[in-house]
Amino acid sequence: MEAVVADSVQEITYQKVFEKQRIRAMQIRTQPVSDRLNRLKKLKALVESHKQQIRDAVYADFKKPAAEADLSETYVVISEINHALKSLNKWAKPTSVAANPTYLGTKSEVQYEPKGTCLIIAPWNYPVNLLLGPAVSAIAAGNTVILKPSEVTAHTSALMRKLINENFPDDELHVIEGGVEETQALLKLPFDHIFFTGGTAIGKIIMRAAAENLTSVTLELGGKSPAIVDDTADIKDAAEKIAWGKWVNNGQTCIAPDYLLVHEDVKDEFLSRLKQSIKDLFYANGENIETSPSYSRIVSDRHFSRLSHLLNEAVDMGAEIVIGGQMNAAERLIEPTVLLNVPEEAGLMKEEIFGPILPVKFIKGLNEPVEYINSREKPLALYIFSKQKQAINQIQKATSSGTACVNDCVLQYMQPNLPFGGVNHSGIGKAHGKYGFIEFSNQKAVLKQRIGLTSAKSLYPPYNGTKQKIIDFMMKYI
Repeated sequence: MEAVVADSVQEITYQKVFEKQRIRAMQIRTQPVSDRLNRLKKLKALVESHKQQIRDAVYADFKKPAAEADLSETYVVISEINHALKSLNKWAKPTSVAANPTYLGTKSEVQYEPKGTCLIIAPWNYPVNLLLGPAVSAIAAGNTVILKPSEVTAHTSALMRKLINENFPDDELHVIEGGVEETQALLKLPFDHIFFTGGTAIGKIIMRAAAENLTSVTLELGGKSPAIVDDTADIKDAAEKIAWGKWVNNGQTCIAPDYLLVHEDVKDEFLSRLKQSIKDLFYANGENIETSPSYSRIVSDRHFSRLSHLLNEAVDMGAEIVIGGQMNAAERLIEPTVLLNVPEEAGLMKEEIFGPILPVKFIKGLNEPVEYINSREKPLALYIFSKQKQAINQIQKATSSGTACVNDCVLQYMQPNLPFGGVNHSGIGKAHGKYGFIEFSNQKAVLKQRIGLTSAKSLYPPYNGTKQKIIDFMMKYI
C-alpha cells in the first residue's frame, strides 16, 4: 500500500487511527463470525442502555419528540442489529454457483470477505440511525470502521463519540468529530470503502476523493421524491400517510415526499383531507403549532434561512399558500406548509426541499405524471396512491427510482429485507440487511479445479482441426 503523507498534526492523528484499524482489519478477517456477532451484541446493549441520552441529545439538537427519537433513531438501529444477529451466519457462508459443461469437474463459489477499513460519513437529519445503521453492516461484514458524525447536530455527535470511543477499542470502531476540514483530512486516507449519506453535491466530492485511492463507495443521496395521487386513491388514507411521511422530523427526511402530483378530479377533497391530517398529527390544540409536543424544529439557523428564502421566493413568483406558511426564526420553526402554482423556475421545484414545505401540482391521467417525473433526475423514492393495479404497474415500469412505495410513505426504508439506495443522482449502492452486508464485502469468485486431466487441458495449444471443432461446438451449443 502506498504511504500517505500527512500535512498536519490532525492528519497524523487520523493516520495513526487508520493504520491501527488497517492492521486490526487483517486480524479480524481470519476470526470466526461469532466475533462479529459479539461486537454487534455489544453495540446493541450500548444503544439500548442509553436510550434516554439519545432522546435528550436529538431533542437538544432540533427538538425531536421522544417517541419519534425512539422510532426513527433507536428502534431502526436495534432492528438492523437484530436482523444481522439472526442472519449473519447464513449471509457469511460461501454461495455455491452452477457451472456449464465446459467446467466439468470444477466447483465454484462466491466467498464474502471483508473489504477492510471503512469510513462512514453520516448526515445530521437522523444522526444516530444514519451513523450506526451502516456501521452494523460494516461490522457484520468483518470490517473496522471510522465514524464521522455531522457537526450540525453537535449534541448527538458528542454523545456518539463518547459512547463508541469509551466502549470500543479505537482499532475496531472509532468516532472522529468535526466539520469540513476534518472530513477532507479523512478523505485523503486510502480506505477500502466509504459510505456517505447526504446531498448529491457533496456526494460528488466524496466520489472524486475516493477515486484518488480507487476506493469503492456507497452514496446514499436524495433528490426530489414525488408522490402521485390518482383519481381512484383512498383520499383520506393518502392524505394521512402523506402528512406523516412529509412532516415527520419536520420534513428533514431524504425519502420524504418532495412534491405531489394530484389528479385534478380529487384536488379539493385531497387538500381538505390533507389540512385536517396535518392538524390531527402535529397541532397541540388544533391552533398553535409552537406548543405541539409532536413537531420538531429546523436543525440550524442556516437551514432555516435557506427554507424561508425558498418559501418567500416562491410566493413572490406567484405561488399560493393554501396551508400553513407561518415562520418563527427564533424558534427555527416553519409550520407545515402546502403551496399551489409554484413556478418551475422557483428554487422549490429545482432543489431538494428537505423541510416542511410541500408544492402540489394537479395532473390528468397517467402519462402526464410519468413524463414530468422522467424529465427530472431519478429520485430516491417514488410514492403511488391508487387502487388501480394496472396504473400502479404502468407508473413503476415507466419511471426509475431508487425505491418505490405503493399506498404508503417511508416504510420501504424500514423493511429490513429490502435493499435501500438510490440510482444515479439519488445514490450509488444499497444498504440494510443482507444488501448492506454485501456492500461492505468483497464478493470473491473462487473456482476449485481437480488435479491432473481437465476439460480445459483438451483445448491447450498446439491448436489443430479437432480442437477447432470442439471450440466451434462450444460456441454453438454451450
